[in-house]
Amino acid sequence: MLKEIKICIFLEMKALSFFKSKVFIFIALLCLVIGLITVFIINTYIKNFSRPFIVTMEKCPQAQAAIVLGAAVWQNKYLSHILQDRMDTAISLYKMGKVKKLLLSGDHGKKYYDEVNNMLRYALQYGIIPKDFFLDHAGFRTYDTMYRARDVFKIKSAIIVTQKFHLARAVYIARKLGIQAIGITADKRLYQNISLYKFREFFARLKAYWQAGIIKPKPKFLGKVIPITGDGRLSHDE
Repeated sequence: MLKEIKICIFLEMKALSFFKSKVFIFIALLCLVIGLITVFIINTYIKNFSRPFIVTMEKCPQAQAAIVLGAAVWQNKYLSHILQDRMDTAISLYKMGKVKKLLLSGDHGKKYYDEVNNMLRYALQYGIIPKDFFLDHAGFRTYDTMYRARDVFKIKSAIIVTQKFHLARAVYIARKLGIQAIGITADKRLYQNISLYKFREFFARLKAYWQAGIIKPKPKFLGKVIPITGDGRLSHDE
């Protein structure tokens, strides 16, 4: 009799353990599904929010400045194809009279890696007046760039120049921070690793929704005010 009771208890414990594991797996899968649906909804929202403000170069209205978002520089000298295409697009906007100033924003957090001065040197080859270039040396993230564009460079209206995969998020952040932003795509060729960029962007939009749409934290670096209406050479360090 005692043996039978022990067997029953053992079987009950096994059944309870199995049930708990099933419940845990169900809850984990449910959370995963809810998380993926949330990310999908936020991505759709940001794309739909930004779509009316993304236009062709011909239909682009005038603005105070073009904001060129930084990207990789090779050997601390050569612009990556992505960055070169962004610069070429911004230079075209300048020469068409769509903007009078260009804000070059990128990573210059280390001496041996400098996106912004390489962007400047590239643009100066095309005869653009140096005082019309403003350098944002602390544009480590898209959010930082737009926050500093508003608070450091006092930009109220801007044309944002970047590739299609990145543009919706950039326009969303800028507009949520109060900049009257229009987006222009800088795609001029097929890019290596574009699938990876798109995958990363899928989750980056989730962070942008939280940062720009809800909490709006200050970036790590701000600094003195250098109005975009003034002389861009005040922001140069070379």
